[in-house]
Amino acid sequence: MQKDKTSYVGLFLIALIFFAWMFWNKPTEKQLAREKAIHDSITNVQQKTDSVKNKAAALAALPKAPLTDSARIADSSLALTRARTESGIFYPALKGTDENFILENDLLKATVSTKGGKINSVELKDYKTSAGQPLMLFFPDHTHFGLVLNAYSKFFNTDSLYFSPVGQPVTRGDSTMLTMQINTTDPGKYLQFIYTVKKGSYMVGCKLKTVGMQGIIPSNTQQISLEWAMLTPQQEADIKNERAKATVYFKYHGSDVDFINPVKEEKKALATDVSWVAFKEQFFASILSTNGQFGSPEVSSFNAKDNTHVKEMTASVTVPYTHQPSESFDMQFYFGPNNYKLLKKYSDDNDMQYENLIYLGWGIFSWVNKFIVIPLFSFLNQFNLNYGIVILILTIVIKALLFPIAFRTYVSSAKMRILKPELDEINKKFPKTEDAMKKQQSIMALYKKAGVNPMAGCLPMLFQIPILYALFSFFPASIELRQQHFLWATDLSTYDSVYTFPNHFSIPLYGDHISVFALLMTLSQYLYLTANQQLMGNPATTDQMGKMMKWMMYLMPIIFLNFLNRYSAALSYYYFLANLITFGQTFLARRFINETELHRKMQENKAKPIKQSKFQARLDQMMKEQQAARRKK
Repeated sequence: MQKDKTSYVGLFLIALIFFAWMFWNKPTEKQLAREKAIHDSITNVQQKTDSVKNKAAALAALPKAPLTDSARIADSSLALTRARTESGIFYPALKGTDENFILENDLLKATVSTKGGKINSVELKDYKTSAGQPLMLFFPDHTHFGLVLNAYSKFFNTDSLYFSPVGQPVTRGDSTMLTMQINTTDPGKYLQFIYTVKKGSYMVGCKLKTVGMQGIIPSNTQQISLEWAMLTPQQEADIKNERAKATVYFKYHGSDVDFINPVKEEKKALATDVSWVAFKEQFFASILSTNGQFGSPEVSSFNAKDNTHVKEMTASVTVPYTHQPSESFDMQFYFGPNNYKLLKKYSDDNDMQYENLIYLGWGIFSWVNKFIVIPLFSFLNQFNLNYGIVILILTIVIKALLFPIAFRTYVSSAKMRILKPELDEINKKFPKTEDAMKKQQSIMALYKKAGVNPMAGCLPMLFQIPILYALFSFFPASIELRQQHFLWATDLSTYDSVYTFPNHFSIPLYGDHISVFALLMTLSQYLYLTANQQLMGNPATTDQMGKMMKWMMYLMPIIFLNFLNRYSAALSYYYFLANLITFGQTFLARRFINETELHRKMQENKAKPIKQSKFQARLDQMMKEQQAARRKK
């Protein structure tokens, strides 16, 4: 209670002090009068200001008297003087007329614009889009190519400045040249883009030449920035597949080729200089390269925001500048198809490795394509056969080359089938789980006596896997198959669709259409598996692991169907043919392998003394030690 009284007294004293302070500091009558005078003065000023603003607004609303000719000339002269000062020698390039000039040969037609002095569109004459339209790699509104010049304390991008042709395109022999020069006030100070095309070539030379620019560009500038960008149009029927293949490639100077993952959207600054940068589409590419090197490279690749374009790709690099009265920097464009032999031909002279634009698999799969599949495919292509026939012959040749290896698999399967009764007896003898080690020892002893290697059937399959996966990369990347007809397939480079589900309906994990070649491949795989069980037998299916492997074998074709339904029809067709040929080889092998003679030799092997290797002796010793340890437990 005493504590509460003390609290009340404290609060009372605080309140008393507060009211005393307010009373003591209240304004006097003179102070109140002064504050009122200040407030009235501020209100008066605000009213006058509002009145002035209203009068100004009213005057602005009244019709203006026209300027005199002298006033108009003075304003125009002032603006012109300011523009000339800020733009220097580039003042004439600020405005102009956008005109186009054609630079072409028998393979391509490039349109060069006076705005930017750049190539603003390219048509490939030997190709059409999936809709049958002329194939344009890019259009004027969706490409950017220009230097960024540091001059007069500001930056000029030549892409938005105007150039003039130095005469008309000049043809000498099989070459045509067009020079575009930037408009300047001083005829002795300029820069040029000099373009050259040759008959029968997809390469377009692009030389950058600067004259008298050493006094315009600051002396501390050692490189000039070059920016290149492109929004690529849709060329194929399946834009999703196009986007999965399109990306930016680049070659590090003096090193290997690398790229942005096509399924990623990314902008990245590269660690070292590059020899070239490429905007790669599914079957075509635009490459900017130099025999020197581009510095400070930065590249990006993003999906287009609409459904009529594929990717938005950019590259920012620098070219060297040494402030000489006249200097040049040689570059070249490649505008053409992603054809392996063609790109390798352009690469051989200077080790540019353009052919690496075509993904042929990694490691050994790439080697199989480069040294076996592509040479064989190119050889067959010389006979001008339908590509369905070419793939048929290619399949027969590959399966014939692999037959000696496959035959060892058939012989191994026959040996395992002969031993099946004895293997069943061993399984009955050791049914318990704790006898698994003894069972395994008995099975291995049987194999050794009979002279059978249980891995002999697996090793030949390992040799066939590289070719299987190499072709998985080869067929979808082969431009030779693009728009090539065979049976019901109108384009072997993409899936064959005999029926598309209506109203955008799609089956999960399958797709919105039916591919007959993919279905035939799946059915042929089941035919082969069933026939292989009947013809060659499968002794391993008696245990749990064997049953699991059997289920996996029957599940894999369904999994492959989900992928192949959207893949190249040529790939599904090849797998279908390979399965049929494998079925035939299995049937013939069963007919020609003399199992009676094989069984006799195996019995002879059992009678021979077994020479145990040091490795096997150590393995047996380890098994005995493990068994002894288990008995102690």
